Amino acid sequence: MGVCEREPLLELGSSLSGRQGCGAVAYCGDEFGGLVRLYDLSADVRTAALDYVAAELPEVVASRPGATEGRVVGVDTLEAALDDAWLVIEAVPERLDLKRTLFADLDRIAPADTILASNSLSYASRLFVDRVEHKERVLNMHFYMPPAQNAVDLMSDGATDPAIIERLKAELPRYGVHPFEARRESTGFIFNRVWAAIKREALSVVADGVTTPDEFDAMFQVNTGAKVGVFRMMDQVGLDAVLDIENHYAAENPHLPEGPRRLLHEYVDTGRLGVKTGRGFYDDYATAASDA
Repeated sequence: MGVCEREPLLELGSSLSGRQGCGAVAYCGDEFGGLVRLYDLSADVRTAALDYVAAELPEVVASRPGATEGRVVGVDTLEAALDDAWLVIEAVPERLDLKRTLFADLDRIAPADTILASNSLSYASRLFVDRVEHKERVLNMHFYMPPAQNAVDLMSDGATDPAIIERLKAELPRYGVHPFEARRESTGFIFNRVWAAIKREALSVVADGVTTPDEFDAMFQVNTGAKVGVFRMMDQVGLDAVLDIENHYAAENPHLPEGPRRLLHEYVDTGRLGVKTGRGFYDDYATAASDA
């Protein structure tokens, strides 16, 4: 979970989706040299997320004219993390029970004017605010990977104060990210909804035996000019997270093909989760399994 100063910004959780938020919210230093606090129950996970930011942030800041690095620190209590935070970004695993409990706690503990945002990959914040009293300060705020992809989705929980969304649309560009508002509830928000379809079709052509992950990525890069292919990007996100997202879409739309989920299961069930385990669709990740 992350917090920024000129008032701090807090990030909760630091799985790969958490690193996503942490890397992005660390851009709070782009203009203000601000502070991000990262809270996770696991000291090892906090350390891994801080190492990730230390490795990635300098290159990103160097690419932004006039930017300066902020500070990211790990904290081990929720109360310390929330002190004077103007914005909280949740990035715990994609489990609604966890998010419901966490947002109820945040609503109870956080200062009254703190904005409570979720970096969920696909769940609408409406689905986990049933135990939140002040729903008007909760919304989705979804960051992308790698950190150089600096668009941010904003989406109301159905009761979010419009002034909060307008404030974020005005403030976030100062932190080096570009906010876009989903004007109706949408699974996957804006870009991720389209990206999910691209991933699904890529998985399908491999599941059907038409091509291989590396050959598809090579063709994708030739045709789009992208630096990284679809399967490599899925490895970066984590194939367990990709499977969770696909299961979520399939629960909403049972007519989606099963092939993509079957293919993902083959990798996830054998512990090939991508970069974080050293092996996924690719097995050339030198950061290896020692971190897994």
